[in-house]
Amino acid sequence: MAYKSYSMELAGRTLTVDIDRVAKQANGAALMHYGETTVLCTATASDKPREGIDFFPLSVEFEEKMYAVGKVPGGFNKREGKASENSVLTARVIDRPMRPLFPKDYRNDCTLNNLVLSVDPECRPELVAMLGSSIATSISDIPFDGPCATTQLGMVNGEFVVNPNQDLWDNGDLQLTVASTSEKVIMIEAGANEIPEDKMIEAIYFCHDINQTIISFINKIVKEAGKPKHDYESCAVPEEMFAAIKEVVPPEKMEEAVFTDEKQVREENIRQITEKLEEKFADNEEWLAMLGEAVYQYQKKTVRKMILKDHKRPDGRQITQIRPLAAEIDIIPRVHGSAMFTRGQTQICTITTLAPLSEKQKVDGLDTFTTEKRYMHHYNFPAYSVGETKPSRGPGRREIGHGALAEKALVPVIPNETDFPYTIRTVSETFESNGSTSQASICASTMSLMAAGVPIKKPVAGISCGLVTGETDDDYIVLTDIQGLEDFFGDMDFKVAGTKDGITAIQMDIKIHGLTRPIVEEAIRRTREARMYILDEVMLKTISEPRKTVGKYAPKIIQMQIDPLKIGDVVGQRGKTINSLIERTGVKIDITDEGMISICGEDEAMMQEARRLIEIIVTDFYEGQVLEGEVISIKEFGAFLEFAPGKEGMVHISKIAKERIRHIEDVLTLGDRVKAVCLGKDKMGRISFSIKDVR
Repeated sequence: MAYKSYSMELAGRTLTVDIDRVAKQANGAALMHYGETTVLCTATASDKPREGIDFFPLSVEFEEKMYAVGKVPGGFNKREGKASENSVLTARVIDRPMRPLFPKDYRNDCTLNNLVLSVDPECRPELVAMLGSSIATSISDIPFDGPCATTQLGMVNGEFVVNPNQDLWDNGDLQLTVASTSEKVIMIEAGANEIPEDKMIEAIYFCHDINQTIISFINKIVKEAGKPKHDYESCAVPEEMFAAIKEVVPPEKMEEAVFTDEKQVREENIRQITEKLEEKFADNEEWLAMLGEAVYQYQKKTVRKMILKDHKRPDGRQITQIRPLAAEIDIIPRVHGSAMFTRGQTQICTITTLAPLSEKQKVDGLDTFTTEKRYMHHYNFPAYSVGETKPSRGPGRREIGHGALAEKALVPVIPNETDFPYTIRTVSETFESNGSTSQASICASTMSLMAAGVPIKKPVAGISCGLVTGETDDDYIVLTDIQGLEDFFGDMDFKVAGTKDGITAIQMDIKIHGLTRPIVEEAIRRTREARMYILDEVMLKTISEPRKTVGKYAPKIIQMQIDPLKIGDVVGQRGKTINSLIERTGVKIDITDEGMISICGEDEAMMQEARRLIEIIVTDFYEGQVLEGEVISIKEFGAFLEFAPGKEGMVHISKIAKERIRHIEDVLTLGDRVKAVCLGKDKMGRISFSIKDVR
């Protein structure tokens, strides 16, 4: 079968796109090849809009198949189950730059599916899916104001690496993903090892320039293989309906309704306005069906006009002003660490839990380099935090995304295993939400870690900036610390976290067709100013440095280094020795391949006993060494003592007592604990011990 194939060189590797080769019944399909990574990207849309909704029903999927890396799925089922965390995060990164490019009044169901068929560790499938989704949608008949392109950037020894392989991506100083249209940056996602703001801006626009070459490549494909865009049924609110609403609720009344710093008061005002309009339009079923969207749009226009033209924010703050801040630590007893951070009507409580290294999270996915995680951050967003009622069904994509963002922000300051041999989990509980809870969770988590005695390298704070734009690129205003209303009705949510020395994470969401460089630079500058204020005025005044020791209820850990060749002695045949140590002392014992042993427990005496026993196991017997052992066997010629699990020695009958004895049982019985001194090697080269010569 004939099909079209297009190729370009991208970061030293060949990117190939096959069109009309597979999945021909989809609205658009692209079989993507980058190195030996292969991803099938498809775009499909329904013929008619979905009834009864006021949003664009876009679904983005990133399907990880274990056959892509030559693995069989773990567990009993041996079939891929629910989407992994990486799948969810990748789908979100694809969704964020593409969603604003669809028509705002489009209500047809649309699905972008990315099926990973094979993975070359040199070419990350996530990037291939991002490019493929844009291509599949651009060549389809689905209305789309693209294309957009995406570049990923790493940094090693201060040098940028374009589209790094998995190893460099995991271990470099920068994980930057930038999506662009032909004119502007449309999405930024970053994790960084304290990258200075100027260097980050340089990296963003380095990616933006590369994206322009990719867009030219996509435009060539669209010109030759693209379909005409189909017509669709617009779901926009009619202008005559807006005019009728304004007669009932004049603009000044809507301004009074929305401009308050109390979310509940504002919602009650809007409820009353909606009821009034429902009564007015009771005989117009078509308008009643659109009323919720119409009131939303009216609020949006009102808020945007007041912010942009009058520099007036809904809660009366100045453009650069942060809402009132508060922080506390140790608010929850018995947990290993806790802290609460409040910013206006946003309130997060983070709890830190410490555990042995054996409690690391196992990761089974297409990333062949990352198999476990030592630091985990989880984020929860219950309905009560926004005054709503609904059952909890576990974390959704938003919760997973916010947790991953906070984790990314804090990973650069987490101490290594040598300095702090614990598995660490932080859980951020949203008590109250009115804007940027993900950044509040970073602030709360930093203080919680410090309160738990985790020696983080530096404190991290996070903040978000918003944006309202006018008719031209120069007509805009950037807002520091946006609340929910400014997020809903604004054009941008630009989240930045970092230390005093640089950025550790960025996530930028927008609702327009991209940002100019001056907007990006101002947002990054504003977030730095706000972070410094939050750190100095609130967080460091609450807790200035990590506590010197872990809390009373946290497990304690002793570390000791042994010769790696002695690991087998400690473990024993089929784990017999180490299991005996654990049973005897009640501790947990972890051993690395390098011979680093971590002894974890709550009873200091038992932890020291485990250490003593391990030292006996890994130390060769030497003349003059005095040890205490248990009688485990009695023979006619002598008794055998166990000094530690798997570590035994023999005392000849002549060395048991100072006087001559005829039967060992006259002096010793099984289970007796006695001291013995090592006599060194006998004539046969065997190590022998004496009880009678102990001094």
